[in-house]
Amino acid sequence: MARPFNGKRPQNLRYTLGMLFHYLGQHRILFLIVTVLVTFSALGNLLGTYMIRPVVNHLANGDLRSLLRGVLVTAMIYGIGAASAYGYTQTMVKAAQQVLYDIRRDLFAHLQTLPLKFFDSNRHGDIMSYFTNDVDTISDALNNSFAMIIQSFIQMAGTLVVLFVLSWQLSLIVAVCYVIMFWYIQFSGKKSKKYYLRQQESLGDLDGYIEEMVNGQKVVKVFNHEQENLEEFRKKNKALQEAGTGAQSYAASMIPAVVTISYINYAIVAVLGGIMAMNGMMDVGSLASYLVFVRQAAMPINQFTQQSNFMLAALAGAERVFRVMNEEPEVDQGQVELVNVRQENGEWVTCKEKTGNWAWRGSDGALTMLRGDVRFENVDFSYEEDHPILKNISLYAKPGQKIAFVGSTGAGKTTITNLINRFYDVQGGRVIYDGIDVKEIKKDSLRRSLGIVLQDTHLFTGTIADNIRFGKLDATMDEIRQAAQIANADSFIRRLPKGYDTMITGDGANLSQGQRQLLAIARAAVADPPVLILDEATSSIDTRTEALIEKGMDQLMEGRTVFVIAHRLSTVRNANAIMVLEHGQIVERGDHEDLLSQKGKYYQLYHGMFELS
Repeated sequence: MARPFNGKRPQNLRYTLGMLFHYLGQHRILFLIVTVLVTFSALGNLLGTYMIRPVVNHLANGDLRSLLRGVLVTAMIYGIGAASAYGYTQTMVKAAQQVLYDIRRDLFAHLQTLPLKFFDSNRHGDIMSYFTNDVDTISDALNNSFAMIIQSFIQMAGTLVVLFVLSWQLSLIVAVCYVIMFWYIQFSGKKSKKYYLRQQESLGDLDGYIEEMVNGQKVVKVFNHEQENLEEFRKKNKALQEAGTGAQSYAASMIPAVVTISYINYAIVAVLGGIMAMNGMMDVGSLASYLVFVRQAAMPINQFTQQSNFMLAALAGAERVFRVMNEEPEVDQGQVELVNVRQENGEWVTCKEKTGNWAWRGSDGALTMLRGDVRFENVDFSYEEDHPILKNISLYAKPGQKIAFVGSTGAGKTTITNLINRFYDVQGGRVIYDGIDVKEIKKDSLRRSLGIVLQDTHLFTGTIADNIRFGKLDATMDEIRQAAQIANADSFIRRLPKGYDTMITGDGANLSQGQRQLLAIARAAVADPPVLILDEATSSIDTRTEALIEKGMDQLMEGRTVFVIAHRLSTVRNANAIMVLEHGQIVERGDHEDLLSQKGKYYQLYHGMFELS
């Protein structure tokens, strides 16, 4: 027996069906084969049941030869139906998996094109549920419901037609019972509809909460919040239970209601049919065949109802997936691209081989050498309207300069670096890179010219060498080792059991936080970018390790434009210019000595850190 429907119904059914049929259409041959085989299977069941009529009549008449022939024909019909059923189930599995492969592929590919804002505004657990819960509902429906709906519909329609052929008088009663069945199905569907959305929302809320708690177990245990978290989980789980109960109560009543109506229908038809047979209004074989059809009539209705609900659940999951796939991708109207160049006859020309020299090539083919000159001109920015983060920011970083940003949390330091690499676009003013507005540069070219070491280091499953190579996928082992030496990561890597071939799992859980950041610095070093952004790059490295890598970092930063964000003001003393931000504005600027002599905000921050250290 099929389980009750436990999801919400799609809101935009036409669009969702259109998208789903688009994917089904890519494998139309397989689905056509499934449809044909399902039709043979359903017709085999109908014809096999109808054959009861001649078999019983031949038996009643004592015609053994005709009886044997009828039995053999019936067996052949059922054999064809069984073979067709086996064929469509195997074909359906193959077709469904290909469709699911296409949907997952396109969903993941589209997620790669979405702006960072999408990931900042959606919980990771919700995003993961697109690939698990929602795709799983599509999988269940395609594997279990698609063919069953076709078969059940053919059997319902075929049964009703055969019943009228056998006895139109009795079939009027059956038709009335059919109407009552479908009325109750529609009634219960409407009653339970309001619970479906609440259940899906509760499920997403619970999934997101579980993901947050699993990721934050260390913090939970440090503050002894296990009991509080359990209570919160129970509340969310209770909400899901109540929503699920409401969503399924009416749906669960469909099967017993339909079965009860079918029993009543069978009893009435059996009595009236027996009277008609005794009065010569129909033969015994027709009555026997008719009663079997009536007895079986509830089965395709139940199957059609339940499988239709599963299809609606699948369409609801598909709608969520297709809604994400319909999200506007990251806008990139840039025409300027980054190209390799070499000198020929004293002039720079583009080339395919990697020379280590780069230039910006405009849409007109003109070349501008990549130097790393970055300027902000009266930049305004806000993540949300009416909540400005940066206000009228103007600054410049000449090629090879080290620019530091300091200030309290929330002052806008990281936001500035997010605007350089166009994770977000400015609302006012311009960001200029080598004399070119960054909006005119293709985003992949812009980001290829930047090296970034974030405060929150993310390592991927793979070897240490693979993680460093992430900064330059074609890097050789010599380049990887050189980058590790620059970041002072080589010594600890060599002490690991398998050195550079040591596997990293669980985002580097087998490494210390400092070691993870050293690998992130090595990853930036192997990319060899002209512009480097260090966002609290040494925040998790002890002072001894920080001193050891200082020379390596100087070597990494040599000849590059570097933007540094740091709470440790000792790390920015050798910056060419230090920008002190407060409430989204630059309140002080100058080098270390100049700012100390001003005895302003930087002076207070510096000496405050000094005392804390």
